[in-house]
Amino acid sequence: MTRQMQGVYLNGHGGPEVLEWRDDIPVPNPDPGQVLIRVAAAGVNNTDINTRIGWYSSDVTGATDAVDQQVEAGGWGGALHFPRIQGGDLCGIVEAVGSGAAFKPGQRVTCPINLPRPVPGRPQGFIVLGSEIDGAFAQYCLMESDDLYDVTDSPLSDVEIAAIPCAFGTAEGLLTRAGVIAGQKVLITGSSGGVGLAAVQLAALRGATVWGVSNAAKSEVVKSQGAIGTFERDAALPEDMFDVVIDVVGGPAWPDLILALKPGGHYAVAGAIAGPIVSADLRDIYLRDITIHGCTYQPPDVFDRLVAMMNAGRIKPLVSKTYPLRDIVQAQEDFLSKTLPGKLVLVP
Repeated sequence: MTRQMQGVYLNGHGGPEVLEWRDDIPVPNPDPGQVLIRVAAAGVNNTDINTRIGWYSSDVTGATDAVDQQVEAGGWGGALHFPRIQGGDLCGIVEAVGSGAAFKPGQRVTCPINLPRPVPGRPQGFIVLGSEIDGAFAQYCLMESDDLYDVTDSPLSDVEIAAIPCAFGTAEGLLTRAGVIAGQKVLITGSSGGVGLAAVQLAALRGATVWGVSNAAKSEVVKSQGAIGTFERDAALPEDMFDVVIDVVGGPAWPDLILALKPGGHYAVAGAIAGPIVSADLRDIYLRDITIHGCTYQPPDVFDRLVAMMNAGRIKPLVSKTYPLRDIVQAQEDFLSKTLPGKLVLVP
């Protein structure tokens, strides 16, 4: 008899009503090279919400909290296959392994949200956990052995590890692409959110001097992660001050971020929650030799570094609240309210 598990189905693009709690989802069996994982914790991310509402569709041009239209192809890679189990942040325990899998039951594992899948003509191809394949919003998750990392000996809790893959992976990818090094001045937008706080912490570890953009109520939280100061979201930014701008917000403030860079500076972006359509004076870019990096693909060495830091206890995410997986709608509503800094995590 096929075992069944509890989990959350995404049945289409839309509001919270497209999320369906089920207790009759078949538990998958691992094929050769695959690993069945008992999910210990799963983080809440913009990515999962963006996919649910269909924000990745080119038909959507507004901020992530203003999508009220129906879309058909709203996933990272276009149209999704429904029902889909979302959840791109995974921490779990190996339950069973297929032949040839390099893990054994009882090990604690995690993985990046962006899984490399090179295709002809596109060496930087990837798929997204919880988008193209089922993710961690269920009691069990089936993964390819080659995508997993052992974090059994990390001093971090299951909840803390589940708060790292998407936020810290995105942040480390941004910092890597922008070439952040010791002594540089770095400005980070959305600095009180999951990716923003991770970027603050990781940039400070690189020896950079960090400022964040945040509301005043969360300024001390941002500073606690390594920033020396913050700017209010609507405040004027100093011009020609920063070597690097790390942006996950976009929207109307975008031109000021470019002007905040020194000539020769680097701008790296991996999000646009305030809106994906921006205006630019190209002279402010080419006459000042600004380099722009669009950052989604993460080479394996990015997550390799994060796992080494996890296992050594050198990074520690801020987790504001945990929820039972059944309360996913409330967790996503709290996430969208932006009242809680750092990460929110679901526990099956």
